[in-house]
Amino acid sequence: MTTGRAPRAGAAARLLGPALLAGALATATGCGGGSGDSTAARTPSPPLSPSPSPASSSASPEELCTRIVAHWSREALDGTTYGDYQSMGLSNGQYDILRTVVDAARAAKKTQGADAADELIDREAREGCADRYRYGGPDEGPWQ
Repeated sequence: MTTGRAPRAGAAARLLGPALLAGALATATGCGGGSGDSTAARTPSPPLSPSPSPASSSASPEELCTRIVAHWSREALDGTTYGDYQSMGLSNGQYDILRTVVDAARAAKKTQGADAADELIDREAREGCADRYRYGGPDEGPWQ
């Protein structure tokens, strides 16, 4: 009795499908040789130069705190919410400084104008961060 289809075609498709998928995954993840050159998979790419980060600069933790708190204070000044401190790259203590600065800047903006609020942000962020880092950061001083 024959069913009219080739018995080997289904078996070949079942075996070939996973092999093609494995090959595609190996190529997509960089595990395959790609062009048939066996040295291509073994030759490492030159490392990318690291992008500059605030931590690698010569600024002190206090200066970095002042910059980031002042930046996000200006962003939050006209908004109705402060946002998530972690998405801003702030610690909990820096976020406390930010909230204090923004509250004071909003009051100053209402009574004295935008320029006064901008000056207040710089001054209050600098003072708040100086207080926070007066005795060192998390790895030094009384933080230990």
